[in-house]
Amino acid sequence: MERRRIYSDSRFEELAGYARAVVDGDWIFVSGTSGHEQKSGTISDDVAAQTRQSLKTIRTALAEAGAGLDDVVRIRVYVSDRAHIVPVSGILKETFDHCRPTNTTVVVQLAEDPMKVELEVTALRRHAHPGTGNTGA
Repeated sequence: MERRRIYSDSRFEELAGYARAVVDGDWIFVSGTSGHEQKSGTISDDVAAQTRQSLKTIRTALAEAGAGLDDVVRIRVYVSDRAHIVPVSGILKETFDHCRPTNTTVVVQLAEDPMKVELEVTALRRHAHPGTGNTGA
């Protein structure tokens, strides 16, 4: 199966030469995604708003790949300050509590000063398996 690339027109994709997501079979690998609003390039100063915007961008990429947040099996969280861990974690719990992907959280220096959080996910599309009663859900 051929790999398919998904783009969000982020200036970072052009700058660094990468795709927002790569679909390889049923696997979807979504690049590190900051809280920038994709069309305007603006970013909130609020870590919670950045986290929600990052998830919105990720959700859009997953949808284009035929998947959703329920298909996420791994999330990597990069925060610019330890103080951001609790607010970001609360939003992630709201979003992923029902499917509970693996999670690694790291405190790092992000690419630009306004960035407080960057999220990266790996997802596996689930499909119905005829005759087994398994709907993949």
